Amino acid sequence: MTVLSVRHITKYEYKAPVRFGEHRMMFRPRDSYDQRLISSDMIISPEPKRVRWFHDVFGNCVAVATFGAEAKELVFDTRIVLDHTPSNAPDFMIEDYAKTYPFTYGAEERPDISRLIERQYLDPEHLLDKWVRRFVRYGQRTDTGELLMTLTYAIKESFTYSKRFERGTQDPLLTLSSGKGTCRDFAVLMMEAVRALGFASRFVSGYLYVPREKGEEHKGGGNTHAWCQVYLPGAGWVEFDPTNGIVGNRDLIRVAVARDPRQAIPLQGSYFGNAADYVGMSVSVDVQEVEAPTAITGPDARPAERSHGDEGSGMAEPVGNASTTELEQA
Repeated sequence: MTVLSVRHITKYEYKAPVRFGEHRMMFRPRDSYDQRLISSDMIISPEPKRVRWFHDVFGNCVAVATFGAEAKELVFDTRIVLDHTPSNAPDFMIEDYAKTYPFTYGAEERPDISRLIERQYLDPEHLLDKWVRRFVRYGQRTDTGELLMTLTYAIKESFTYSKRFERGTQDPLLTLSSGKGTCRDFAVLMMEAVRALGFASRFVSGYLYVPREKGEEHKGGGNTHAWCQVYLPGAGWVEFDPTNGIVGNRDLIRVAVARDPRQAIPLQGSYFGNAADYVGMSVSVDVQEVEAPTAITGPDARPAERSHGDEGSGMAEPVGNASTTELEQA
């Protein structure tokens, strides 16, 4: 049992007081057999009028804050403690019929995962198809686990991790041609690649734990992180982090899963005022291993003074509404 603490702070600053629209947050980790939430506190300043919670179509926990007061600063401070159980993914159990590629998903599963197999980006010259087919053995069946692990490691070794402080993700063809990108870009590249092979895949947003001995090896720490999952019959949804060559949940804390990255933005919202008043945004994420608590206590979130969101960039408009969306992954 490994107990991890997460401190995630996002701060927006303005030259003059502005009025804030709704802010939508996805900070609460998903409870599962391999990660169990022990406590979660979210402090928002200025104090929102209301914070409401709901589960989206993917079962992610979403909080929406509404505000009344104007302010020159907006701060979201989230503190999480969770029990994290690393899995040895190379030993995952796959159904016999799916142990080698190609295979076909079962009739009972296919209706529910069909949208997650569909390609989301155009590839008119089939460049991505040709690239990913290099990892398939022609004329003979390919071990499914080996195929996916090789693809994960190939992205890590062949592409350059580069911070990019802009909203959204790159087109996977741009990532492929430029040979560089952020973790969210690499996640989308791998998703589109495995979808081209007929696998169901989805985007994951969360946090990365960087143990001291791996501090120089892991990329994406100190910010929100992104990777992908691939659905394998018998093994279920298996994590693949092409940025760091991680297979399985080791050092990965899931917060949200989605068909498309735009459905798993950690924090997004808006403000009303002069666009020139926007100064900037800062994000800090600190993940550490801590001692196990003697008892599990405390609410998942507290009202009133507690609320707020995630990394974002102010979208400049002359006067009026502007968005403040947290930049996932540096």
